[in-house]
Amino acid sequence: MPRSTLRARLLDWYDANARVLPWRVSPGARRRGERADPYRVWLSEVMLQQTTVPHATAYFLKFLERWPTIGALAAAPDDAVMAAWAGLGYYARARNLLACARAVAGEHGGSFPTFEAGLRSLPGVGGYTAAAITAIAFNQPANVVDGNVERVVARLYAVETPLPAAKPEITRLAAILAEGPRPGDWAQALMDLGSLVCRPKAPLCDRCPLAVECRARAGGAPETYPRRAKRADRPRRHGAAFVLMRGGMVALVRRPPKGLLGGMLGLPTTDWRAKPWPTADALAQAPAPASWRRLGEIEHTFTHFALTLDIYCAEAGAPDPDLIWLPVERALAEMPSVFNKGLRLATR
Repeated sequence: MPRSTLRARLLDWYDANARVLPWRVSPGARRRGERADPYRVWLSEVMLQQTTVPHATAYFLKFLERWPTIGALAAAPDDAVMAAWAGLGYYARARNLLACARAVAGEHGGSFPTFEAGLRSLPGVGGYTAAAITAIAFNQPANVVDGNVERVVARLYAVETPLPAAKPEITRLAAILAEGPRPGDWAQALMDLGSLVCRPKAPLCDRCPLAVECRARAGGAPETYPRRAKRADRPRRHGAAFVLMRGGMVALVRRPPKGLLGGMLGLPTTDWRAKPWPTADALAQAPAPASWRRLGEIEHTFTHFALTLDIYCAEAGAPDPDLIWLPVERALAEMPSVFNKGLRLATR
């Protein structure tokens, strides 16, 4: 099938099946001349990294309500943005979000650069995000390759090389397909096809507009693509976290600005290390003299390691002024999920 015919089939399918998303301009509206808001496109793409559309949508709408423009976000206090980000994970993205907003507001007159190279110069904007903004917001040709696109292309061409080694080959093949009209719609059409039809498990090949060209389907096992190299086991780290309560309030700390969960509110903890902490050694790092009792442990998985945290709880006498005291419900709303697990264990 000629590339132009393949593109036409997928774009026709997208015209009839495009997802309705709060940051998206529909194909019909785009034909009528409506253009996507680069701020919305950028914000959604940052939020969608490492999370799902339903999960990110609620955060997107709340962010947009509080900070409807790039200038409003640039002027927001760091703590407010970090708190609003809690629950999305990968907190370095929240710091980069603010840095990028301030760069656009301060160095680019409040407008995003309109070309891929200029977008890549912004803090926290990598190759994928720059390509996505270029295509979706500015309707310029760009090779947008996310996980959905990787899966569609790997199946379409039956790419045998396992990921991540297959990325250059998949990117090359996707670039060939990306050449043509309607670049913004094309990028989103591939994403929607991967999300709605070419699913990781149980792909709906009978609904796919590209099924007759799909080599993985012809081979009889499309769900086995993309091939994946065996993952190494995640290393495990151990630590202790301390839930210090006083009259419905819980004591928190602000984590250092750099590193994992940087700048976020959290429970006081020991360091996280390869071997477990004996109780005496853990309590030597507890935030205040108190009658600590061990409640149990919680498990949490980060990208590169798994964590076991022993949870200790105590009632405070006088509030320690070096700690940040918040009502439990507010703490749950502002802390990352790893600390929420520990606080819920102590308050259930």
